Formats: sequence, structure tokens, C-alpha cells
Amino acid sequence: MDIFTIAAILIVLAAAFGYINVRFLKLPTTIGLMLISILFSTAMLLVGRISPEILAVEAEFVRSIDFTKVLMEGMLGFLLFAGALHVDFSQLKAQRGPIVMFATLGVVASTFLVGGLMYGVFTLLGLHIPFIFCLLFGALISPTDPIAVLGILKKAGVPKKLETKIVGESLFNDGIGVVVFLSLFQLARAGMQEIHWDEIGLLFLEEVGGGIALGLALGFAAYHLMRTIDNYEVEILITLAIVMGGSLLAATLHFSAPLAMVVAGLMVGHERFRTSSMSETTERYVDKFWELIDTLLNALLFVIIGLEIIVINFEDNYVLAGLIAIPVVLLARYASLWLPVRLFQKRLEFVPRTDLIMTWGGLRGGISIALALTLSAGMPRDLMLTVTYIVVVFSIVVQGLSVGKVVEKVVKT
Repeated sequence: MDIFTIAAILIVLAAAFGYINVRFLKLPTTIGLMLISILFSTAMLLVGRISPEILAVEAEFVRSIDFTKVLMEGMLGFLLFAGALHVDFSQLKAQRGPIVMFATLGVVASTFLVGGLMYGVFTLLGLHIPFIFCLLFGALISPTDPIAVLGILKKAGVPKKLETKIVGESLFNDGIGVVVFLSLFQLARAGMQEIHWDEIGLLFLEEVGGGIALGLALGFAAYHLMRTIDNYEVEILITLAIVMGGSLLAATLHFSAPLAMVVAGLMVGHERFRTSSMSETTERYVDKFWELIDTLLNALLFVIIGLEIIVINFEDNYVLAGLIAIPVVLLARYASLWLPVRLFQKRLEFVPRTDLIMTWGGLRGGISIALALTLSAGMPRDLMLTVTYIVVVFSIVVQGLSVGKVVEKVVKT
């Protein structure tokens, strides 16, 4: 199936599901689209029992979408840049200490906590999975997804200081989490006996440091180009070039493209950047353009996530492992936040029960599924994908729908 056909079908489905959601369900867009998409796919599975040909056509369509490539090499850069563009930089700077700890120490701690606990769970269920693959699962499920978080927190009534922590963490821990996953993936593929820790450390520094440096360079390039002209069409093209060209350059240099796009987006969205390089007209058009990109790609992404249920292997043990993984992931999330919260809560006057709200508001999304899909045939791919999918769906639907009520109850009490 060619790219245009796939894109056309996805946009038609996104438009139809979006209309149903706005007209009848009135749920947050990301949740509504994914939920309707899951219900649609479930209906197709039921229809497939009567007419297998229809199910075969849909399954072929879903398999023709290279979800990992579409998200990690296509959508992710646009979505992270768009998300970072509207982050309150002054709040982000004020909260930089805990955000850095959440995105680094928190991700690593959660990776090992989830990996260790799930190793025990898999063993009890008779699924003998090597520990390195349990760590891989910990790495792919630990980062909170900025794509899921940004869309839902806007309507959840989260206090601004806390929203900055959650959004800032999710923007950065996404890039860190991908690097941790890639490092562990190399270990799993090479075998523990062939570990070269200096190479792993070099990879981490290259990906993270290179990604941040590239993002700064792209941001400065955009600034110097945009301040010398006043033409909103060309300036929008410059921001688009920063994302597309920057992502391609990051991949060529083996730098973290997600981190580069976050840093570039923060710079372009910075108040000083805007006042000295953009006219009011340009600022308005740039914002509207990236809001539209964000909305369109989010719609497509969550429709694809819902459709993926068609190709998931829901064996009994896999489903049970997925259901147990939900509290395991939440517990690991809470534990990994404990130290950073305790270190900074008095100095920065944290909102009451910040650790609890961040645990429930730290949603998982498409990035986790995309990473699970990168596992090779010799790895426990079906198991990891099923468990990841169950955790992600619970996270977006249950946590996403209730995070506003949790915030209201905790903050008021």
C-alpha cells in the first residue's frame, strides 16, 4: 500500500472519529480519538469472526504502517518542537533542578525498578525472560510521553508550577529514555559478555550532549535568520526547515533528535527570541501553524495507536502480565520521584502531593509502543508489545480522564 493511500485512510478515519468525539463523546481529543479507534478495531475483530476477509484487509493495512518509523523518524520531531514552542520558559528555568533530576535520575531509577519487579512477575507467570529484556521493558515504559501529556494537562486544571514540571520532564525524559533504551538494546543484542562500558558511556554522551548542542545551534540559526527579515511565510518555512533538516542532521551525526528538537523549540519560543526576531504578525502565524501541525499529527498518532490492537497478540499470560505491569509501573514511577521531590520541595514550594500528582499525570504513549516495536524477532517482542500496549491504553484512558479530578481533590485538601 503506497504512502498516499495510507495517509488518506488515516486522515479520513481521524476526521470521522474526531467528529464523533466532538459531537457526542466530548472527551479530550487524544483520549477520544484513541478510544473510538480501539472500539472501531474491536468491532472489526468481532466482524472478522463472521467475515475473516474484512479483518484480513484491516490487519494488512495496520501492518503496512511502520509505526516506529512514522513516529520516531517522522512525527516526533514536529510534535516535540511544537510542544516546546509554548512552554513557559521562565517557569521552566525556575524548575530546572527537579526537571533535570526527574528526566535523568528518575528515568534510570524507574528503568531498574520496573525491570527488577517485572522479572519477578514474568517468572511467577512461567514466562522465563532474561533480565536484560526486563530492563529493556523498563527503559521503554519509564519515560512519560510529552505528546500524551501536553494535550491532556491543558484541560486538567493543573497548577502552572506543577504543569511546568510535568511537561518539562516529559519533553526531556523522552530523549533520555530513548538513549537508555538504545544502550540496553545494544547490550541485549551483543550479549552481556561483550559489554564495553566505555562505548555505552560514549554513546550516551554523544546522543545527549550532541542533541542539546545541535538544538542550541539550530535555535541560534533560526534567530539570526528570522531577525533579518519580516516575512511570515518565509519565517514559517525556516522553523519547518529547522525541524526537518535538524532531525535529518541529528540522525546523520548520531545525536538525539528528540533532545535537539526540544531545545530548538524552547529557544524559538523564548520571549526574548520572539520580541527581537518576530513581528506580531509573524508570531501569530508561526503559533497557529505549529498548533495546526500539533493537532493534525496528534490526531493521526492516536488513531494509529487505537488501530494497533488488530495486530497485538493477546495471549492469556501476556494480558495478565500487562495488567500486573500497570501498578508496577506506577509504583516505580512514584519511587523514582521520591528523592528529587524531597530535595527540592521546600526550596521551590512544591504543590502539595506533587509526587502523587506527577505519578498519576505521567502518561505513557506512542513512544513506548514505537520502542517496543523495534525489538527484533529473536527477542520476546510479542510479550513486550502486548504488555506495553496495555499499560499505554490504561495510562491514556484511565489516568488521562481522571488526572483532573485527582489534582482537584489533592490540591483542595
